[in-house]
Amino acid sequence: MVDWVSKNAYGFKDLVEIVRLLRSPGGCPWDQEQTHDSVRRAFLEEAYEVVEAIDEKNPNHLKEELGDVLLQVVFHARIEQEAGGFDMDAVADGICKKLIYRHPHVFAQTRVSGSEEVLQNWEELKRAEKGQETFTDTLNAVARSLPALWRAEKVQKKAKKAGFDWEDVSGALDKLSEELEELKEAAAQGTNIQEELGDLLFAAVNVSRFVKADPEEALNEATEKFIRRFARVEQLAGKTPMTELSLEELDRLWDRAKASQEC
Repeated sequence: MVDWVSKNAYGFKDLVEIVRLLRSPGGCPWDQEQTHDSVRRAFLEEAYEVVEAIDEKNPNHLKEELGDVLLQVVFHARIEQEAGGFDMDAVADGICKKLIYRHPHVFAQTRVSGSEEVLQNWEELKRAEKGQETFTDTLNAVARSLPALWRAEKVQKKAKKAGFDWEDVSGALDKLSEELEELKEAAAQGTNIQEELGDLLFAAVNVSRFVKADPEEALNEATEKFIRRFARVEQLAGKTPMTELSLEELDRLWDRAKASQEC
C-alpha cells in the first residue's frame, strides 16, 4: 500500500506521481518489471487507437485514448529517470525548444508568406538540426518503424525534394505496369518473388502519391470492402458451408455480391 490521497480531479503532475508510485517498491509488480522494449508494442497500439477515435469523431473516446498515449510517454520517461537518464521535464524541455527553433516566424523575426513557406523553413531547419548534409541522409532518417506504405510514401516525398520524381502520374503508372510484369516473370520462374512484389508495392505507393490518395487508407478501405463482400458471399451461400462450394461457385457468388449496392 502506497501513501496516496484520492481527489475529485487529477492533473498532469498527478499522473507523473502515480507512475512513480507504480514503479516504486510497494507498487505494482507488473509495472516494475516493464522496460522500453516490453511496452514498445503497447505504445504503437495506443497511438492507433487515438487515430480510430479521431476517425469516429468521438470526443469522449478521443480523450480516453489520448490519456492512454500520455501514460505511455510518462511511463517511458520514468523508466529513463530510474536509469539515471532523462526525466519528464527534460522531455518537455526538448519539445519546447524544438518548437521555438522551428517557428522563427512566431518566436523570432523571420517573415513568411504562408503555410507553404512555413513547411519549407521547417524542413530546412530540421535538416540543420539533425545534421543531415545530403538528401540521402533525409531518406535514411525516415523511421523504419512506420507502416511500410507510409514509410515508402515519406521516402518518395523526400526524394522529390531532390528533383528525383516523375513529371506526372503517367510515369508512375507506366512503372507500376513494368513492375507487375516483372513480378509475373518472377512468379513463373519461382525466383526473387518477394523482391519484385516489394517493387510493385513501392510503385503503387508512387501512384497513390500522385493522385493524392493515402496508400494506408486506400488499402484499409479495400480490406473493409473485401470483408463486406465476403460476408455477402457467405450469406448467399445460405446453409451450405463455403468450404463445400467449388471455387467456380464461390466466384459466381462473389460477382453477385460485387453487383449488389451494399458492397
